[in-house]
Amino acid sequence: MNKFLTEIREQPAALERTLNYYLNGEGAEKLKDINKIWKSGKYRRILFTGMGSSYFAPHTSSALLSSHGIYSSVINAGELLHYHRKAIPGDALFVAISQSGKSYEIVKLLELQDPGLKCIGITNEEKSTLAGKSGIALLSRAGREDMTSTKTYISTLMVLHIFSLAIAGSWDERNIAELKELIIEVDRLVKTSESWIEGVSSHLGHPHFVQVIGRGPSYSSVKQGALMFMEAARNPAAGIYGGEFRHGPMEMVNEGFRAVLFAPGGATFDQALKMAKDITGFGGKVLMITNRREVISDSGILPFEISCENEYLFPVPAIIPLQFIVNKWATEKGNEPGDFTRGAKVTITE
Repeated sequence: MNKFLTEIREQPAALERTLNYYLNGEGAEKLKDINKIWKSGKYRRILFTGMGSSYFAPHTSSALLSSHGIYSSVINAGELLHYHRKAIPGDALFVAISQSGKSYEIVKLLELQDPGLKCIGITNEEKSTLAGKSGIALLSRAGREDMTSTKTYISTLMVLHIFSLAIAGSWDERNIAELKELIIEVDRLVKTSESWIEGVSSHLGHPHFVQVIGRGPSYSSVKQGALMFMEAARNPAAGIYGGEFRHGPMEMVNEGFRAVLFAPGGATFDQALKMAKDITGFGGKVLMITNRREVISDSGILPFEISCENEYLFPVPAIIPLQFIVNKWATEKGNEPGDFTRGAKVTITE
């Protein structure tokens, strides 16, 4: 078993460790502190920033916070550093995310930040620069990861979900139970992968390019999925909002076109299903990752069912099939999946 696949299989345990950290002791106290900070009335908005997977992950949390009437925004850390730093609102709670805690852009932002700016750090490394310079460091417990982000990504999603619920005053037994069910579903997907990976992979047929599409909370895993195809399988890919794909890129759909479409039940399920049918109508094929049981007679659409009713948690298990596809495609081409040959796991330079 290669290292990338080993780290994929470690994900249920990583999620369990992360959840347990926030149920007792230090982690639970940090959540109380987060809630007090927000209730102080000093802050009116939340600003998330990060790079790569750490930039993608908070898009799901931003949608969740909006559902609670809390305004937030997500800005790429490199863009924030060079173009937007002077416009950071004084009433913004600043949330910096870095799995390593030492990404160049994050470290530089921390060095230049206004002393009055409250920083919440989210990281997998307790002794990192980010953890040390944050007012409060929220830790994921993914463990060591050497390859393209898998367990650190979904653990970060979990921390962000918990953080958002703490801000909204909704961190309670019902939501804790949902996270426990989520871990069970991730474990099921990992353990049953051999029963479904061949069918899923053959439906896509290992194309030269794969388009990943989704809306709302799913956008985090849309972008992460595209990144994994490019980074871990060296396969050209792109991630895009469903609405944006309708505004022009639909023109490139033809007989060889392949898409992965995230389609959870929610505000835009009907639009997602219509898009899948339109893509196949123009000759393409779609792997539709969904939590809805739909009878689909179109052979060009392959539904992949995820057992997760919460649209804001759906991106966690929904990324699992893409991880296994990436592993399969990389190994079929004779590559070490997730290994870095032109860069490094941690980017410490621009």
